[in-house]
Amino acid sequence: MEILDQTDLKILRILQKNAKLTTKEIADQLHLTASPVYERVRRLEKKGYIKNYVAILNKKKLNRPVTAICMVSLRYHNEGFIDTFEHQIKELIEVQECYHMAGKVDFFLKIHLESLEEYHEFVRTKLSKIQNIGVLESYFVLKEIYNTTTIAF
Repeated sequence: MEILDQTDLKILRILQKNAKLTTKEIADQLHLTASPVYERVRRLEKKGYIKNYVAILNKKKLNRPVTAICMVSLRYHNEGFIDTFEHQIKELIEVQECYHMAGKVDFFLKIHLESLEEYHEFVRTKLSKIQNIGVLESYFVLKEIYNTTTIAF
């Protein structure tokens, strides 16, 4: 794995906070010229340290105030069943995050919805159509205390 120097790490920290900054604005913060900062950002993108630039949306303003956490346990655990589940879950646009877990459950799903009724319909008409789900436990967020997209390093 490539070792990043302190300037690369500073650039990544700056971009995590605000990816809309121009190269010149980043360079000003680092007391550098724009050209080497531009080259560093492009290298970080090319090497995969920067995966994407996105806008983080306000779920409440988009009428998605309900956050459901689904813990899914599969009936069978061979590679084919796991691969099939992973492929099928990616097709469900409601699922924002999916993690294959170690422990009592197999998968952790995070879903943002308009209402509990919408969640009920999602489970009834979409999630239940995925074969091999043995147990589904649902939890609902009462209050979001803290949420960040920042990776500490």
